[in-house]
Amino acid sequence: MPADLLLNIQNLFVTFDSDRRKLPAVQGVNLQIHAGEVLGLVGESGCGKSVMSLSVMDLLDKEFAHISGSIKLEGRELLGLPEKEMNRLRGKRMSMIFQEPMTSLNPVFTVQQQIGEVLALHQNLSQDKCRAACLDMLRKVGLPDAEHVAVSYPHRLSGGQRQRVMIAMALCCEPALLVADEPTTALDVTIQAQVLSLLKSLQQELQTAILFISHDLGVIAEVADRIVVMYAGRVVEQGTVQEIFTNPKHPYTLGLMASRTFVDDAPGTGDSRKLPCIPGNVPSPDMLPDGCSFWPRCAYCTEQCKSEMPQLTALGEGHLVRCFRDVSAGETAQGGGETDA
Repeated sequence: MPADLLLNIQNLFVTFDSDRRKLPAVQGVNLQIHAGEVLGLVGESGCGKSVMSLSVMDLLDKEFAHISGSIKLEGRELLGLPEKEMNRLRGKRMSMIFQEPMTSLNPVFTVQQQIGEVLALHQNLSQDKCRAACLDMLRKVGLPDAEHVAVSYPHRLSGGQRQRVMIAMALCCEPALLVADEPTTALDVTIQAQVLSLLKSLQQELQTAILFISHDLGVIAEVADRIVVMYAGRVVEQGTVQEIFTNPKHPYTLGLMASRTFVDDAPGTGDSRKLPCIPGNVPSPDMLPDGCSFWPRCAYCTEQCKSEMPQLTALGEGHLVRCFRDVSAGETAQGGGETDA
């Protein structure tokens, strides 16, 4: 195992109870993140990205969610760890930026109280030192009027300010791993660019590894070192940012790439091209087709696709794809068809 391996997920399965049967949300995912690395996790809504991130943080309701496999942080197994031990790790060694800061921040506590609670719990600081550390962190995330923000309630802040507060809270104890679940959702383009720039600079300064979850390929291209593409709970392709953007192989990845907008697509430019889209929708976990989950939406579908699940196949160093098409030269991964992301 590499010395700098930080997060090691092996054969992860997540199912949810329903009235009829267990619904698969994550199916046999293997994934690795090294210290200081930014791994982009891409896919449409319903592909299992957020479920996997919540599994890492152990935030799924155990009454309905069933998790199997292995999740190791710095070599320590997290699955089955007592809640008291997980509470010691959350915020200190691993932290999370949630999708919607307005609902993630507590509306009845000030910013200073919420960041201070994290600092007091994990660093055992006095009230005065908590306040000083809170102000320092708010300034670090680019909030110039830190004193005013610190005593404000979340509803008095803009969306961009709330997102910066979430980043400050997540990074105040300098965790080794940061899980960022759609951290720029609902932000306008200017604020989104500022938040991405902030995350990159803080990641480089603190050497924090980031699992960056998004459906926006433009955002992923800005921040990630490697990309993992998920569909219907499985990894369908992975590789470096350059490899995925210049040489995508899986039909789903090709569809995502084709659906990107460009500057010359803007109204009034004289370009009448229609924006391509992938037909259909991600299948519901209770209606997954036989064989490859993507075949009902795939232009390259064959009879084999309808009856067999393709295995992850190596096309080159670090470039893996789960598809029967254009993989004859690759090496099939061993051990249940999965390999490390």
